[in-house]
Amino acid sequence: MKFWKLQGIGNDFIAIDGRDDNINSDDYGKLAKRVCHRKFSVGADGLLVVKNSNVADIEMVYYNSDGSRASMCGNGLRCFVKFVYDNNIVNKEKIDVDTLDGIKKIKINLKNKDIDTITVNMGQGSFKCSDIPINSNEEIFINKEINVLDEKFIVNCMHMGVPHTVIFVDDMDMNKIHKYGPLIEKHEIFPEGTNVNFVKIIDEKNILVRTWERGCGYTLGCGTGITASVIISNYLKKVKDSVKVTSEGGSIIIDFIDNEAYMTGKAIKICEGNLEV
Repeated sequence: MKFWKLQGIGNDFIAIDGRDDNINSDDYGKLAKRVCHRKFSVGADGLLVVKNSNVADIEMVYYNSDGSRASMCGNGLRCFVKFVYDNNIVNKEKIDVDTLDGIKKIKINLKNKDIDTITVNMGQGSFKCSDIPINSNEEIFINKEINVLDEKFIVNCMHMGVPHTVIFVDDMDMNKIHKYGPLIEKHEIFPEGTNVNFVKIIDEKNILVRTWERGCGYTLGCGTGITASVIISNYLKKVKDSVKVTSEGGSIIIDFIDNEAYMTGKAIKICEGNLEV
């Protein structure tokens, strides 16, 4: 099975062309767990599978490294688009990609006929507790307190393709992120779990984000998490309409245009080969 390995701000993926493999989109979980293992296989945060679509140019099927299927992945989507474009699966600079979170509109930004950056219309997301979901009678869950072991956290939650929780911090304490990230991810208030984003505001145009990703653990970058962090920061009047977001793996830009968030960043090919599976 031929594959590419790619990364977007340190969030790494294995991409395969599954258009003719006769595997159902819901049946890649075991494969994802095997190939994403960093000791016994190629290793990655997730698996990207190309499928034909009746409603868009192409479909992206995405699985986390633990074998769970996710509806959306921002960095994965950029890497997916690079894979299908560079392999001539889709020969367009504007691409509609079918995901479990709906059709995503992509613009490829070329430089000397090669991909420079990729812009993804990430949409608006949703603050509704029922969409996230959260076990709460509140309509939205912004600036709410939860208890985790011996700590109290002020959390801000939204659905950005997947559930996201944003916590504003003065300092990035990696020990606390690794201690409390998995506990918040599986907190009882989140029936489907949540991604956890720790956010430090540098100024109104720059923020730092560190993400504990649901089904993956600590990651060097999370596209939907970065987008959710900017949307919530903007909602709380902490940042402007164009923000540079830096994670441990690199930086991307989030722009607000007509009340929708657009994510622009790079997608880098690491290697290619054959999976012995």
